[in-house]
Amino acid sequence: MNKRDFYYELPKELIAQTPLENRAASRLLALDKHTGGITHGYFPDIVNMFNPTDCLVINNTKVIPARLMGQRTEGGGEVEILLLNNKGGNIWEVLTKPGKWTQIGHKLTFGDTLFAEVIDIVDGGNRLVKFTYNGIFEEILDKLGEMPLPPYITEKLIDADRYQTIYAKEAGSAAAPTAGLHFTQDLLDKIRSKGVAIAHVTLHVGLGTFRPVKSEKIEDHEMHSEFYVLETEQAEIINASREKGGRIIAVGTTSVRTLESCVNEGGKLVPSSGYTGIFIYPGHVFKAVDGLITNFHLPESTLVMLVSAFSSREYILAAYAEAIRERYRFFSFGDAMFIR
Repeated sequence: MNKRDFYYELPKELIAQTPLENRAASRLLALDKHTGGITHGYFPDIVNMFNPTDCLVINNTKVIPARLMGQRTEGGGEVEILLLNNKGGNIWEVLTKPGKWTQIGHKLTFGDTLFAEVIDIVDGGNRLVKFTYNGIFEEILDKLGEMPLPPYITEKLIDADRYQTIYAKEAGSAAAPTAGLHFTQDLLDKIRSKGVAIAHVTLHVGLGTFRPVKSEKIEDHEMHSEFYVLETEQAEIINASREKGGRIIAVGTTSVRTLESCVNEGGKLVPSSGYTGIFIYPGHVFKAVDGLITNFHLPESTLVMLVSAFSSREYILAAYAEAIRERYRFFSFGDAMFIR
Protein backbone atom coordinates (compact mmCIF):
# COMPACT_ATOMS: atom_id res chain seq x y z
CA MET A 1 0.00 0.00 0.00
CA ASN A 2 1.10 3.58 -0.62
CA LYS A 3 1.41 6.37 1.91
CA ARG A 4 -0.92 8.49 -0.23
CA ASP A 5 -3.72 5.97 0.38
CA PHE A 6 -3.98 7.37 3.92
CA TYR A 7 -4.14 11.05 3.05
CA TYR A 8 -7.07 13.34 3.79
CA GLU A 9 -7.55 17.12 3.79
CA LEU A 10 -8.02 18.68 7.22
CA PRO A 11 -8.97 22.33 7.71
CA LYS A 12 -6.33 23.89 9.96
CA GLU A 13 -8.94 25.36 12.28
CA LEU A 14 -10.04 21.86 13.32
CA ILE A 15 -6.67 21.11 14.96
CA ALA A 16 -7.42 21.44 18.69
CA GLN A 17 -4.88 23.79 20.26
CA THR A 18 -6.04 23.59 23.87
CA PRO A 19 -7.78 20.97 26.01
CA LEU A 20 -11.44 21.42 26.93
CA GLU A 21 -12.16 22.70 30.43
CA ASN A 22 -13.91 19.40 31.22
CA ARG A 23 -11.97 16.31 30.12
CA ALA A 24 -15.13 14.32 29.45
CA ALA A 25 -16.87 17.05 27.42
CA SER A 26 -15.35 15.91 24.13
CA ARG A 27 -17.53 14.57 21.37
CA LEU A 28 -17.57 10.88 20.50
CA LEU A 29 -17.88 9.28 17.08
CA ALA A 30 -18.70 5.57 17.36
CA LEU A 31 -17.80 3.47 14.31
CA ASP A 32 -18.94 -0.06 13.60
CA LYS A 33 -15.72 -1.58 12.28
CA HIS A 34 -17.60 -4.23 10.27
CA THR A 35 -20.30 -2.11 8.58
CA GLY A 36 -18.92 1.42 8.68
CA GLY A 37 -22.02 2.61 10.55
CA ILE A 38 -21.54 5.86 12.48
CA THR A 39 -23.27 7.38 15.50
CA HIS A 40 -22.50 10.72 17.15
CA GLY A 41 -22.56 11.62 20.83
CA TYR A 42 -20.41 12.77 23.71
CA PHE A 43 -17.67 10.90 25.53
CA PRO A 44 -19.72 10.00 28.66
CA ASP A 45 -22.03 8.00 26.32
CA ILE A 46 -19.25 5.43 26.12
CA VAL A 47 -20.29 3.99 29.50
CA ASN A 48 -23.41 2.54 27.86
CA MET A 49 -21.33 0.87 25.13
CA PHE A 50 -19.62 -1.58 27.50
CA ASN A 51 -20.75 -5.08 28.42
CA PRO A 52 -20.22 -6.42 31.97
CA THR A 53 -17.67 -9.03 30.79
CA ASP A 54 -15.52 -6.52 28.87
CA CYS A 55 -12.02 -5.43 29.86
CA LEU A 56 -10.81 -1.86 29.40
CA VAL A 57 -7.03 -1.62 28.96
CA ILE A 58 -5.33 1.70 29.74
CA ASN A 59 -1.71 2.84 29.36
CA ASN A 60 -0.49 4.20 32.71
CA THR A 61 2.65 5.88 31.38
CA LYS A 62 3.42 9.40 32.60
CA VAL A 63 4.83 12.19 30.47
CA ILE A 64 8.05 13.71 31.76
CA PRO A 65 9.01 17.37 31.11
CA ALA A 66 11.42 16.11 28.49
CA ARG A 67 12.31 19.37 26.69
CA LEU A 68 15.42 21.03 28.14
CA MET A 69 16.96 24.32 27.06
CA GLY A 70 20.66 24.65 27.77
CA GLN A 71 24.00 25.95 26.59
CA ARG A 72 27.08 24.42 25.02
CA THR A 73 30.18 25.03 27.16
CA GLU A 74 32.53 25.04 24.14
CA GLY A 75 31.94 28.34 22.37
CA GLY A 76 28.54 28.96 23.91
CA GLY A 77 25.31 28.85 21.98
CA GLU A 78 21.87 27.62 22.98
CA VAL A 79 21.00 23.93 22.69
CA GLU A 80 17.63 22.25 22.98
CA ILE A 81 17.36 18.55 23.80
CA LEU A 82 14.42 16.18 24.01
CA LEU A 83 14.75 13.12 26.24
CA LEU A 84 13.73 9.98 24.35
CA ASN A 85 14.90 6.80 26.09
CA ASN A 86 16.47 6.21 29.48
CA LYS A 87 19.37 3.81 28.84
CA GLY A 88 20.31 3.51 32.51
CA GLY A 89 23.34 4.78 34.37
CA ASN A 90 22.28 8.42 33.80
CA ILE A 91 22.60 7.88 30.04
CA TRP A 92 19.73 9.03 27.82
CA GLU A 93 19.08 8.89 24.11
CA VAL A 94 18.11 12.42 23.10
CA LEU A 95 17.16 14.50 20.10
CA THR A 96 19.25 17.67 19.86
CA LYS A 97 18.68 20.96 18.09
CA PRO A 98 20.82 22.12 16.37
CA GLY A 99 22.53 18.78 15.89
CA LYS A 100 25.73 20.21 14.45
CA TRP A 101 26.47 21.83 17.80
CA THR A 102 26.31 18.58 19.72
CA GLN A 103 29.15 16.32 18.67
CA ILE A 104 30.82 13.55 20.69
CA GLY A 105 32.69 15.05 23.62
CA HIS A 106 30.70 18.28 23.72
CA LYS A 107 29.50 19.34 27.17
CA LEU A 108 26.15 20.97 27.90
CA THR A 109 24.80 22.84 30.89
CA PHE A 110 21.21 23.31 32.02
CA GLY A 111 20.99 25.83 34.82
CA ASP A 112 23.27 25.35 37.80
CA THR A 113 22.31 21.78 38.67
CA LEU A 114 22.25 19.68 35.49
CA PHE A 115 25.17 18.90 33.18
CA ALA A 116 25.61 16.53 30.23
CA GLU A 117 28.28 15.18 27.90
CA VAL A 118 27.60 13.79 24.42
CA ILE A 119 29.11 10.28 24.41
CA ASP A 120 27.81 8.81 21.14
CA ILE A 121 25.77 9.41 17.98
CA VAL A 122 23.33 6.63 17.16
CA ASP A 123 21.16 5.64 14.19
CA GLY A 124 18.95 8.46 12.99
CA GLY A 125 21.32 11.11 14.31
CA ASN A 126 20.09 10.96 17.91
CA ARG A 127 22.70 11.49 20.62
CA LEU A 128 23.54 9.55 23.75
CA VAL A 129 24.31 11.92 26.62
CA LYS A 130 25.45 11.17 30.14
CA PHE A 131 24.04 13.44 32.83
CA THR A 132 25.62 14.57 36.05
CA TYR A 133 23.65 16.59 38.55
CA ASN A 134 23.28 17.78 42.10
CA GLY A 135 20.07 16.50 43.65
CA ILE A 136 17.29 14.21 42.40
CA PHE A 137 16.98 13.91 38.62
CA GLU A 138 13.16 13.87 38.56
CA GLU A 139 12.96 16.98 40.72
CA ILE A 140 15.48 18.77 38.51
CA LEU A 141 13.42 17.89 35.42
CA ASP A 142 10.27 19.21 37.07
CA LYS A 143 12.09 22.50 37.67
CA LEU A 144 13.99 22.91 34.39
CA GLY A 145 12.06 20.90 31.82
CA GLU A 146 9.00 21.64 29.70
CA MET A 147 6.27 19.36 28.38
CA PRO A 148 7.19 18.40 24.77
CA LEU A 149 3.89 19.17 23.04
CA PRO A 150 3.38 17.93 19.45
CA PRO A 151 4.59 20.31 16.74
CA TYR A 152 1.04 21.03 15.53
CA ILE A 153 0.13 22.57 18.90
CA THR A 154 1.35 26.15 18.84
CA GLU A 155 -0.41 27.57 21.91
CA LYS A 156 1.25 27.36 25.32
CA LEU A 157 -0.21 24.80 27.71
CA ILE A 158 -1.30 26.58 30.88
CA ASP A 159 -1.82 23.50 33.06
CA ALA A 160 0.76 20.74 32.48
CA ASP A 161 -1.53 18.19 34.16
CA ARG A 162 -3.91 18.44 31.21
CA TYR A 163 -1.29 16.65 29.11
CA GLN A 164 -1.42 13.73 31.56
CA THR A 165 -4.10 11.08 31.94
CA ILE A 166 -5.69 10.92 35.39
CA TYR A 167 -4.16 7.46 35.83
CA ALA A 168 -0.61 8.40 34.74
CA LYS A 169 1.84 6.67 37.07
CA GLU A 170 5.01 5.32 35.43
CA ALA A 171 7.24 8.22 34.33
CA GLY A 172 9.01 7.86 30.99
CA SER A 173 7.00 9.20 28.04
CA ALA A 174 7.96 12.05 25.75
CA ALA A 175 4.34 12.33 24.60
CA ALA A 176 0.98 11.56 26.15
CA PRO A 177 -1.20 8.57 25.24
CA THR A 178 -3.84 11.10 24.29
CA ALA A 179 -6.86 8.81 23.90
CA GLY A 180 -6.82 8.50 27.68
CA LEU A 181 -7.10 12.26 28.25
CA HIS A 182 -10.90 12.02 27.95
CA PHE A 183 -11.36 9.88 31.05
CA THR A 184 -12.32 11.26 34.46
CA GLN A 185 -12.37 9.26 37.68
CA ASP A 186 -16.17 9.44 37.66
CA LEU A 187 -16.32 7.84 34.21
CA LEU A 188 -13.92 5.07 35.20
CA ASP A 189 -15.98 4.41 38.34
CA LYS A 190 -19.17 4.13 36.26
CA ILE A 191 -17.49 1.73 33.83
CA ARG A 192 -16.17 -0.39 36.67
CA SER A 193 -19.60 -0.43 38.37
CA LYS A 194 -21.01 -2.14 35.27
CA GLY A 195 -18.74 -5.10 35.97
CA VAL A 196 -16.11 -4.11 33.42
CA ALA A 197 -12.56 -5.08 34.40
CA ILE A 198 -9.91 -2.37 34.07
CA ALA A 199 -6.33 -3.45 33.41
CA HIS A 200 -3.23 -1.46 32.62
CA VAL A 201 -0.15 -1.76 30.47
CA THR A 202 2.84 0.58 30.33
CA LEU A 203 4.25 1.83 27.05
CA HIS A 204 6.51 4.87 27.13
CA VAL A 205 5.56 6.95 24.12
CA GLY A 206 8.51 8.28 22.12
CA LEU A 207 8.67 11.22 19.74
CA GLY A 208 8.80 8.69 16.93
CA THR A 209 5.02 8.83 17.26
CA PHE A 210 5.18 12.12 15.35
CA ARG A 211 7.84 11.03 12.86
CA PRO A 212 6.38 11.12 9.33
CA VAL A 213 6.32 8.10 7.07
CA LYS A 214 8.90 8.94 4.40
CA SER A 215 8.80 5.81 2.23
CA GLU A 216 6.11 5.78 -0.45
CA LYS A 217 5.35 2.11 0.16
CA ILE A 218 4.29 1.83 3.78
CA GLU A 219 5.76 -1.67 4.06
CA ASP A 220 9.21 -0.05 3.74
CA HIS A 221 8.71 2.17 6.80
CA GLU A 222 10.85 1.33 9.82
CA MET A 223 8.84 1.76 13.00
CA HIS A 224 10.37 3.36 16.09
CA SER A 225 10.78 1.16 19.18
CA GLU A 226 9.21 1.94 22.54
CA PHE A 227 9.61 0.34 25.96
CA TYR A 228 6.60 -1.59 27.29
CA VAL A 229 5.59 -3.68 30.29
CA LEU A 230 2.71 -6.12 30.71
CA GLU A 231 2.67 -7.40 34.29
CA THR A 232 1.51 -10.92 35.21
CA GLU A 233 -1.46 -9.73 37.25
CA GLN A 234 -2.66 -7.47 34.45
CA ALA A 235 -2.32 -10.22 31.83
CA GLU A 236 -4.44 -12.47 34.06
CA ILE A 237 -7.18 -9.82 34.31
CA ILE A 238 -7.31 -9.46 30.53
CA ASN A 239 -7.23 -13.22 29.89
CA ALA A 240 -10.03 -13.78 32.42
CA SER A 241 -12.28 -11.34 30.57
CA ARG A 242 -11.55 -13.06 27.26
CA GLU A 243 -12.38 -16.45 28.79
CA LYS A 244 -15.77 -15.07 29.89
CA GLY A 245 -16.49 -13.99 26.32
CA GLY A 246 -15.79 -10.33 26.99
CA ARG A 247 -14.24 -7.86 24.60
CA ILE A 248 -10.77 -6.42 25.11
CA ILE A 249 -11.11 -2.68 24.55
CA ALA A 250 -7.85 -0.75 24.29
CA VAL A 251 -7.52 2.92 25.13
CA GLY A 252 -5.27 4.33 22.46
CA THR A 253 -2.91 2.99 19.83
CA THR A 254 -0.15 2.61 22.44
CA SER A 255 -2.24 0.06 24.36
CA VAL A 256 -2.97 -1.74 21.08
CA ARG A 257 0.71 -1.97 20.17
CA THR A 258 1.55 -3.33 23.61
CA LEU A 259 -1.19 -5.96 23.62
CA GLU A 260 -0.49 -7.10 20.08
CA SER A 261 3.19 -7.45 21.05
CA CYS A 262 2.36 -9.67 24.03
CA VAL A 263 -0.24 -12.06 22.60
CA ASN A 264 0.47 -15.65 21.59
CA GLU A 265 -0.99 -17.51 18.61
CA GLY A 266 -3.91 -18.72 20.74
CA GLY A 267 -4.94 -15.17 21.63
CA LYS A 268 -3.66 -15.35 25.21
CA LEU A 269 -1.75 -12.44 26.73
CA VAL A 270 1.71 -13.37 27.97
CA PRO A 271 3.37 -11.10 30.56
CA SER A 272 6.58 -9.58 29.24
CA SER A 273 8.61 -6.39 28.93
CA GLY A 274 11.07 -4.97 26.46
CA TYR A 275 11.05 -2.84 23.33
CA THR A 276 8.43 -3.19 20.64
CA GLY A 277 8.78 -1.91 17.10
CA ILE A 278 5.52 -3.47 15.90
CA PHE A 279 4.08 -1.64 12.88
CA ILE A 280 0.37 -2.29 12.42
CA TYR A 281 -1.19 -1.49 9.06
CA PRO A 282 -3.98 -3.03 6.92
CA GLY A 283 -3.50 -6.77 6.65
CA HIS A 284 -2.58 -7.19 10.31
CA VAL A 285 -4.61 -9.90 12.04
CA PHE A 286 -5.57 -8.71 15.53
CA LYS A 287 -5.31 -11.40 18.20
CA ALA A 288 -5.62 -9.36 21.40
CA VAL A 289 -7.89 -6.36 20.79
CA ASP A 290 -11.61 -6.21 19.98
CA GLY A 291 -12.38 -2.51 20.45
CA LEU A 292 -10.38 0.71 20.30
CA ILE A 293 -10.93 4.12 21.88
CA THR A 294 -8.78 6.63 20.06
CA ASN A 295 -8.44 10.21 18.81
CA PHE A 296 -8.37 11.46 15.22
CA HIS A 297 -4.87 11.14 13.76
CA LEU A 298 -2.64 12.96 11.29
CA PRO A 299 -2.93 12.20 7.56
CA GLU A 300 -0.43 9.58 6.31
CA SER A 301 0.68 8.78 9.88
CA THR A 302 1.40 5.32 11.27
CA LEU A 303 -1.50 5.92 13.66
CA VAL A 304 -4.10 6.38 10.94
CA MET A 305 -2.67 3.24 9.32
CA LEU A 306 -3.18 1.34 12.58
CA VAL A 307 -6.82 2.35 12.97
CA SER A 308 -7.36 1.52 9.31
CA ALA A 309 -6.06 -1.97 10.01
CA PHE A 310 -8.53 -2.28 12.88
CA SER A 311 -11.50 -1.49 10.62
CA SER A 312 -10.75 -0.70 6.98
CA ARG A 313 -9.10 2.17 5.19
CA GLU A 314 -12.37 3.01 3.45
CA TYR A 315 -14.44 3.06 6.65
CA ILE A 316 -11.85 5.10 8.55
CA LEU A 317 -11.46 7.73 5.84
CA ALA A 318 -15.25 7.94 5.51
CA ALA A 319 -15.55 8.41 9.27
CA TYR A 320 -12.86 11.11 9.21
CA ALA A 321 -14.71 12.89 6.39
CA GLU A 322 -17.89 12.75 8.46
CA ALA A 323 -16.03 14.13 11.49
CA ILE A 324 -14.72 17.02 9.39
CA ARG A 325 -18.25 17.80 8.12
CA GLU A 326 -19.49 17.75 11.72
CA ARG A 327 -16.61 20.01 12.85
CA TYR A 328 -15.00 17.60 15.29
CA ARG A 329 -11.75 18.68 16.96
CA PHE A 330 -8.70 16.72 15.75
CA PHE A 331 -5.42 15.34 17.14
CA SER A 332 -4.05 15.30 20.71
CA PHE A 333 -6.48 17.67 22.44
CA GLY A 334 -9.33 16.79 20.08
CA ASP A 335 -12.44 14.63 20.20
CA ALA A 336 -12.69 10.85 20.50
CA MET A 337 -13.59 7.87 18.38
CA PHE A 338 -14.74 4.40 19.51
CA ILE A 339 -14.14 1.69 16.92
CA ARG A 340 -16.10 -1.43 17.92
